[in-house]
Amino acid sequence: MRNPDSLTPKTNEDTPQGLAFALGAYIMWGFLPLYMKLVSHISPAEVVAHRIIWSVPIAAAVLVAIRRTDALREALRNPKMLAMACVTAALITINWGIYVWAVTSGHALDAALGYYINPLFSVFLAAVLLGERLSRAQLAALALAAAAVVVLTVDAGRVPWAALALTLSWGFYALAKKSLAIGPNQGFLLEVLILLLPALGYFAYLIGTGQSHFATGSLRDTWLLVGCGVVTAVPLMIYANGAKLLRLSTIGILQYIAPTMIFLIAVFVFDEPFGRARMIAFPMIWLALVIYSTSMIRQMRATRAA
Repeated sequence: MRNPDSLTPKTNEDTPQGLAFALGAYIMWGFLPLYMKLVSHISPAEVVAHRIIWSVPIAAAVLVAIRRTDALREALRNPKMLAMACVTAALITINWGIYVWAVTSGHALDAALGYYINPLFSVFLAAVLLGERLSRAQLAALALAAAAVVVLTVDAGRVPWAALALTLSWGFYALAKKSLAIGPNQGFLLEVLILLLPALGYFAYLIGTGQSHFATGSLRDTWLLVGCGVVTAVPLMIYANGAKLLRLSTIGILQYIAPTMIFLIAVFVFDEPFGRARMIAFPMIWLALVIYSTSMIRQMRATRAA
């Protein structure tokens, strides 16, 4: 197997291999609600624990196969890097937990909304925390997204907390991940290794109290929980390698595939209600993303031309 860390294009251009990796990852993420629905009778905490536990052997096997374990060993001896990895591990755990709860409790549309808003929130974070200047188009996109959230809040009488929590947890995760000076595959394994001990502790608690669905329940449940590691680790690691072979603008467009698939599955497969407020709010979000994406592509073209 080739070393994924060597799969970096010589110039800032798209490659067929990168496109195949990224499309594969986003499509897998798009279908993920169907898998999560199969474990809807299991508590989100138990599902997340098994996502962590069974991701470890998969991620470790990949690193051993590509012979990239040196960076991981260095990270384990670096207190500063370990501290940042603890932060990213905590944020991704929160994100996974909310996502599993949203899909399994009939709020998959909130999950789609959260991931639609995420790129706009990342722009907001860059402006507030990194001092990046926003263009008029980006400001307009942010205003539209905020207005859409207001529409949903007024209609429901409450803030769409699941969507916002997914946006916040993933946005801050992506921001913190930039400070983790390690490759994406090594970083993912480092995070799940940090989370492994508490996950195993919770697993032991469930076994001891007779609440576990693993091994003590049906064979189907056992294999579904093992599969949680596969559906977690595989798309993440495929995406991490594909992203290095694509332009940022291409990734920016492709990232809407997963929430669009989640949206379609929520409406047409899960039959979640799509009332008047959502009929107003979602098109506002889509328009905001069109404005944002168009602005981003123009900026990158201007930079390349310069």
